[in-house]
Amino acid sequence: MSDKELINNCINTYYEGCIESDPNKIKEAFDENAMISGYLPDGLHEMNLDEFAGFVDAQKPSPKEKGDKEFLEVISCEVVGDTAIVQIREAYLGMIFVDSFSFLKKNDTWRIYTKLFHVET
Repeated sequence: MSDKELINNCINTYYEGCIESDPNKIKEAFDENAMISGYLPDGLHEMNLDEFAGFVDAQKPSPKEKGDKEFLEVISCEVVGDTAIVQIREAYLGMIFVDSFSFLKKNDTWRIYTKLFHVET
């Protein structure tokens, strides 16, 4: 499997974790040292992985259980050695987010190292 395919699988795990409110999938997609930062309508939010996984877990019933619209688009993916920069657009919690991910490949496994997010609508 190519690096881009492995990265895409990681993104899918991340998105499944979000829409299913599954903190274990979130932790599988991210590096243990990951930081998640960005702007929601009420201002800047900064979280470590445990805080973000807890936020996702708290969305009950899950977006999938509520029948929320599911949408995930990879805008760009640039791999340079064992690093990558990926930008996606996703529907989550009634909003459209544009996420910028930095990825690291450790022990032949790609994981999200940072997530910067912006609410588009």
